[in-house]
Amino acid sequence: MGTEIGTETMGFCANTANIWQVVGYVLLAFKIVIPILLIIFGMLDLGKAVIASKDDEIKKATKSLAMRAVSAVVIFFIPTIVGLVLGLISNFSESGAQDDWNTCRACITSPNSPECDNYADEAWNGGVQ
Repeated sequence: MGTEIGTETMGFCANTANIWQVVGYVLLAFKIVIPILLIIFGMLDLGKAVIASKDDEIKKATKSLAMRAVSAVVIFFIPTIVGLVLGLISNFSESGAQDDWNTCRACITSPNSPECDNYADEAWNGGVQ
């Protein structure tokens, strides 16, 4: 069935793999940067409260740091959860659509994988107009 990436027969995900790869890189950056920022800001708030030597502020800052740490863990695992959901969804589609869906899934969940690089290169070089 001689289909080529970059043609209408390959489907939406295969034709736009380079866009999905960029989305995957953005999600990867958010997965790393946001938790680090949350923890740093929480530590700064706690440091300010400790320097001020007020018990109420220290308790409030400790609680805030704990909530930020939990939020950081949740944000870190969101891409993993999205990958699992995408994997479950791909099991319910027909094989042609499933192959196209796997292209999107590969580029969103692991944008620096060789599989996604191949899809993105072929979509870019395939003459997508």
